[in-house]
Amino acid sequence: MSVPEAVLLGVVQGFTEFLPVSSSGHLVVGQALLGIELPGVAFEVAVHFATLVSVLVAYRRRVGALMRGSVRLDPETWRYLGLIALANVPAAAVYFLLGDVVEAAFETPAAAGVAFLVTGGVLWSARAAMRSRAPQSAPFPGARGLGVAMLIGVAQAFALLPGISRSGSTVVAALWLGVASDDAAEFSFLMSVPAILGAALLQLVDAGATAPALGTAPLVFGAVAAAATGLVAIRIFLAALRARSFHRFAPYPWVLGLLFLGYLWIG
Repeated sequence: MSVPEAVLLGVVQGFTEFLPVSSSGHLVVGQALLGIELPGVAFEVAVHFATLVSVLVAYRRRVGALMRGSVRLDPETWRYLGLIALANVPAAAVYFLLGDVVEAAFETPAAAGVAFLVTGGVLWSARAAMRSRAPQSAPFPGARGLGVAMLIGVAQAFALLPGISRSGSTVVAALWLGVASDDAAEFSFLMSVPAILGAALLQLVDAGATAPALGTAPLVFGAVAAAATGLVAIRIFLAALRARSFHRFAPYPWVLGLLFLGYLWIG
């Protein structure tokens, strides 16, 4: 794989990982239409770690505060970290119990096409969610926070299916549950840290075999491209939320899903 190809794949990964358009769904579409596959596990690990860096940079102040609070054994800090851990339980349970079903969905291109339509509907509902639900005075207040975190985690579990956006589904779920938009985005991106790290670590064992074949330069440039575009994607995501225009992402997965299903039907 050449450096320009690695940069292109890194850019696509960075944007689709954080914009509410489903990176896994785009991989299924790319494989079906163009035969595109990520070139080996080593590259996947590199771009996963790169997108993790994007989150840590975008939320560096919050991450720093959480680190300091955890060292000081601050109760609120540990409560928030506990909610992040709790929110990742549903996806982990689904993956380990129904991993075969999830993998089968990746082998069924039409499933991704339908899921894109669902993602569009979820994103469009954000307009009503922000209008009809008064945000809480504090993120995840009281005992209610446990239920909110768990329900957001359930939304993330659905995003194991290709075509369902993880960032979109978790943020919209939080909005419907009355979480303020900035708090919803922060929780969604911070809860992605264990998810992305877990995915990278699961692949790390096999990464060593493909790394020498790819070469150092494609891995480095692809990772840098993914990290940079991931950071841009997060900022676009936050700007849309603050402008109350998050629902405007919806037409893209609708159009992509319909075109992809049409292609599969004609083919």
